[in-house]
Amino acid sequence: MQSELRDGLKEINYGKWEGKIPETVNQEFHDDYIRWLADPAWYAPTGGEMAIAIASRATQVIEEIKHHYSSGNVLIVSHKATIRIMICSLLGIDVGRFRYRLGCPVGSVSIVEFGSHGPLLKALADRTHLDERLRNLPGT
Repeated sequence: MQSELRDGLKEINYGKWEGKIPETVNQEFHDDYIRWLADPAWYAPTGGEMAIAIASRATQVIEEIKHHYSSGNVLIVSHKATIRIMICSLLGIDVGRFRYRLGCPVGSVSIVEFGSHGPLLKALADRTHLDERLRNLPGT
């Protein structure tokens, strides 16, 4: 088994908001926060990264994987926002709606199959592999 770290799959860069709770971000960066909430595809967290940029970098990794591994299964491990943005991008869903169109709890598995008609979502945010106690944690 081969593993590689890819920068294109890292979590969203929240810039000056990193590590802050939403209430604090709203107080300290109110105008930026409101714009980001309205359309994170084209508005970044202060000093951070737009969803459209994340979609672009993640798509590059997907294309490289498809080129190098034309058959078989490939496991991609990433972070909640990045996974939701990547799936939105693959399925033609506005990446600016990633928080409102797809759930992706921690530890979940999503499966996308690439066929002659493009990407097909086979499973989204499945957590049946986890112990029941972990599957039902609030906020995950």
